[in-house]
Amino acid sequence: MRLEHIALYTRQLEVLRDFYMKYFEATSNEKYINPAKGFESYFLSFADGARLEIMQKQSIPEYAGESGGEYTGLTHLAMQTGTKEAVDSLTEQLRADGYRVVGEPRTTGDGYYESVVLDPDGNRIEITA
Repeated sequence: MRLEHIALYTRQLEVLRDFYMKYFEATSNEKYINPAKGFESYFLSFADGARLEIMQKQSIPEYAGESGGEYTGLTHLAMQTGTKEAVDSLTEQLRADGYRVVGEPRTTGDGYYESVVLDPDGNRIEITA
């Protein structure tokens, strides 16, 4: 058994696609469009086989919570870089490119070396070694 994919709704489909492709080396399929439902999506694939489906549908309400805060439900995605140096480097690149770092690089109580950044929609992304 394995997790096949995780899906996120967004109002910025192309922006989110570009973010995950640029910073996390995702590859994308061709955009799927269902005009009858007002639905568009991409599947983003990562080197280890994990996939992220990003979707856009105008009838889906916006999340009303505070951007970057924790809440019930999906709280973060963790992306593994392989080394502490890669965590530090990617965190600084994202900061320099204007993305919000909400958790500085550190070793956590459960032994991860990680930082936490927000993607363009405010989703929490843990960058781990």
